[in-house]
Amino acid sequence: MTAPAAGAGGAIVVDGTGMLCVTLLLHLRKRIAGRPTGTTVHIVSTDPAAPLDLPAWCHLTGHDYLGPVPDPEGRDVYALRLAADPTPTRPDAPWHPVAG
Repeated sequence: MTAPAAGAGGAIVVDGTGMLCVTLLLHLRKRIAGRPTGTTVHIVSTDPAAPLDLPAWCHLTGHDYLGPVPDPEGRDVYALRLAADPTPTRPDAPWHPVAG
């Protein structure tokens, strides 16, 4: 897979093609686990709800939603930056914070 053009240097790419929101977020969470604070993540998504769901999930967890980024292949790609101390969510439910 080709990385998006904007900000591709040092960014990781998570391909969520064909995934609906919950599956995409579960996959995303797995891919970003253990990555350093400040890492930029580009998410490729075909889910029409991604422009709403990704910023909402970032707000919930504390990651910085950076918005859509240009892609030379014309795919829908969104970016976020990993927070230092994100709010953990349940392993089976990325929309629910871990009860503490």
